[in-house]
Amino acid sequence: MKLEELEELWSVDSKIDSSALDTESLKIPQLHHKYYKLFLREKLILKNEQSTYNEYFKIKHEYYTGKLTQKECQEYGWEPFQFILKGDLQIYLDSDKDLSGKLLKLQIQKEKVDFLENIIKTLNNRGFLIKNAIDFRRFANGG
Repeated sequence: MKLEELEELWSVDSKIDSSALDTESLKIPQLHHKYYKLFLREKLILKNEQSTYNEYFKIKHEYYTGKLTQKECQEYGWEPFQFILKGDLQIYLDSDKDLSGKLLKLQIQKEKVDFLENIIKTLNNRGFLIKNAIDFRRFANGG
């Protein structure tokens, strides 16, 4: 699921109908379940993306340090790379387009997981928000 889709979904589900606080209170477990399922799925995807990135980083590291064989370079469609100085290695890794693309994908996935985690925290506090609204109404009506 895309981050934008999650944002749109939450923009609908985050609204509390102040005229039906009892119903909103009863919806909390369902919303929690919905977003926790999404959170778990996205977290598994994150773990997979992290593993993929780590493996690819290792391959690129070996490529730039000249440790890949000619055959391995051909498998990836890369020209053999001349050995570089250790101090320059990070520059090559940081500027590698393939590696940067995988890192961006990983970072976007982290953002989705963080977003879902914050939604769940908000849902955990939703009951208190509804209770406070009810208490305020009771106070405002002299009760």
